[in-house]
Amino acid sequence: MRDWELSKTFDSTSGEVRWDRLGDPSAPSVVLLHGTPFSSYVWRSIARAFAVHHQVFVWDMPGYGASAKFEGQDVSLAAQGRVFTELLDHWGLSEPLVVAHDFGGAVSLRAHLLHGARYRRLALVDPVALAPWGSPFFRLVGEHFKVFEQLPPNLHHALVREYISSASSPGLQPAVLDRLVEPWLGDHGQRAFYRQIAQADQRFTDEIQGDYGSIALPVLVCWGEDDRWIPVARAHELAGRIPAAELRVLPGAGHLVQEDTPAELTAALLSFLT
Repeated sequence: MRDWELSKTFDSTSGEVRWDRLGDPSAPSVVLLHGTPFSSYVWRSIARAFAVHHQVFVWDMPGYGASAKFEGQDVSLAAQGRVFTELLDHWGLSEPLVVAHDFGGAVSLRAHLLHGARYRRLALVDPVALAPWGSPFFRLVGEHFKVFEQLPPNLHHALVREYISSASSPGLQPAVLDRLVEPWLGDHGQRAFYRQIAQADQRFTDEIQGDYGSIALPVLVCWGEDDRWIPVARAHELAGRIPAAELRVLPGAGHLVQEDTPAELTAALLSFLT
């Protein structure tokens, strides 16, 4: 499963970011943003498909995947929005195509609405964008993260494995599930897992939710019909708030659409982006 490694680094204001680039540098640029508690690994198949006709940028947000994780690290939505803006400048991308999943949706929206990041088109895949958000488990951990940090490693491992499993509707392949769980294991990873949940404050989407009507670029809202983390009703609500947004609902997919229906998602994104 070591077929997805990020070879490049960037020193952001929230610590070292691991990133990479696929495809022809002269082709149109696409940036892929992952969600929580995932990493760029969830985009591996789609990134390679895009790279046939695009230059594709992938990255692990600070506190996630292969990027830096440390005590006192700011991994909030506010920090990630700033880091994404820094990365776009570092990459020299003035108006890329952007595809953002889950928490990454809020990051891309904050970068655009608060930091002036410009995109040619924006695809939001099951994004964190509208209040209220966060599952009962997510809220429980956020309120008692110091307790969860002290869980015995075997219990923590089982909890994270079960939590990530619930993001898929048909179920994840065992090797894929192992790879998604791996960054959160060990004392270092365990603390990082609860740190990112503790900092996931709804106020960071409350700050921008009222501005969705000002978005003046083509937007695709794409959603897994069987999403148990963020119900598909939010897809209709979000699409209704963004002028001229397109809506695509994908049957058979849960929250982790990239794993559940990768071919259907790739087709929907390519149709929109090109």
